[in-house]
Amino acid sequence: MKTSINLIINGSKIEVSVLPNETLLDVLRNKLDIKSVKAACWQGDCGLCTVLLNRIPVKSCLILAIEAKNSAITTVEGLSDGENLSNLQKAFIKNGAVQCGFCTPAFLLMSYYLISKRKIFSRSEIEHSLNGIICRCTGYKQIVDSILDVQNLGH
Repeated sequence: MKTSINLIINGSKIEVSVLPNETLLDVLRNKLDIKSVKAACWQGDCGLCTVLLNRIPVKSCLILAIEAKNSAITTVEGLSDGENLSNLQKAFIKNGAVQCGFCTPAFLLMSYYLISKRKIFSRSEIEHSLNGIICRCTGYKQIVDSILDVQNLGH
């Protein structure tokens, strides 16, 4: 039996009907057409489906959509103002942290979360924080460099 839930996606209020067994990933990708949230392992191992749920990183394949009722969800589209990339997105481009791009949305969201803590993290702390997301192209150095660059800007 379907249930209507309210979500706030990147600042916009949305009402969507969900089944009891539908994951947040399913709803975001298939009902709301947000393809930046990647579907890969479906087990929470790869982290590519990461979104911010009430500002906390979660793997959307492990969250039932009904559990997100009345929550604020940020996807990578919510990091820019629509026309201008954020400093973090610019740093990813500058440092070559965007190669194939498949993992980029998840890394950007996790990086945004770290930077939003307003704490200066060491390289090893950043690496540890990113260990739940798999990248097969960059070797992670460029991603960590991007976070350090933005962190040094004071953002």
